[in-house]
Amino acid sequence: MKEISLDLKAHMEGEVTSLATCWEVIRRDGVTLRFTDHDRDMTVAGAVYQAGQGYSRSAMKTSAGVAADDMEVSGSLSLDGLPAEALEAGLFDHAEIRLFLVNWQAPEQGTIPLRKGWIGEVRWEDGRFAAELRGLSDALRRQVGALYTPECRADLGDGKCGVNVAALEVADRVLSVRDRQGLGLEIFSGDWNGLIGGLVTFTSGLNAGRSVEIEGVDPASGEIFLFTGAPFEMAPGDEVLLTPGCDKRFETCRNRFSNSLNFQGFPHIPGTDALLEVVDD
Repeated sequence: MKEISLDLKAHMEGEVTSLATCWEVIRRDGVTLRFTDHDRDMTVAGAVYQAGQGYSRSAMKTSAGVAADDMEVSGSLSLDGLPAEALEAGLFDHAEIRLFLVNWQAPEQGTIPLRKGWIGEVRWEDGRFAAELRGLSDALRRQVGALYTPECRADLGDGKCGVNVAALEVADRVLSVRDRQGLGLEIFSGDWNGLIGGLVTFTSGLNAGRSVEIEGVDPASGEIFLFTGAPFEMAPGDEVLLTPGCDKRFETCRNRFSNSLNFQGFPHIPGTDALLEVVDD
């Protein structure tokens, strides 16, 4: 049940209303952005909500069951804080979002909460963006449980794995740049194949603080190739931290990391070929 102030309730019951929609985005890095579909900036509870060129939203629906109440918000990339580069860098992935109504003529009357959830899929093109807003009930659609698989279910270095990843990380610098997905390393001379599936974390340059998965390597040229490409342009001299990868096979866990006791898979589980075997008479 939504609770609103008596003044706002009286305004809602009047013949004419002056309501505007506001939304607040709280990114995972702690940055908070605020926008409104009103034609000028508004101050609500001491916070400024930016008008810019506004935004639009899809129709909202509310279900009585556990079905997720999803909607979509779209707007202009010219809004401060919403450049295409930030969206491409994934800064808004899984950000918390709050949507509410307010009387733009009297914001002190309070707000009417509409939605609270997280940003899902984000798209952008032709100077505009569209973000999917997933409601709180979206968590009920997620499958929770463990699977029996031949591969390890843990991630390298997590609590179940137990490998000290920090001891395996190698500091390096970018020697050359092919494109946003290919870069040459200046120092590395270790196990190149061991980097596949690992991470390159930029510690300086435009991508500082960003981590990208390593898809492949070319020891002959001293290059590594990124799975999705760096969010921003790389440059020779950028400092990076290389974290090895793990293909989650038992042999890798035993031979490369000496960690077979913590292996979280079932390497001897029968596969589909065993199910299709014909029993000899």
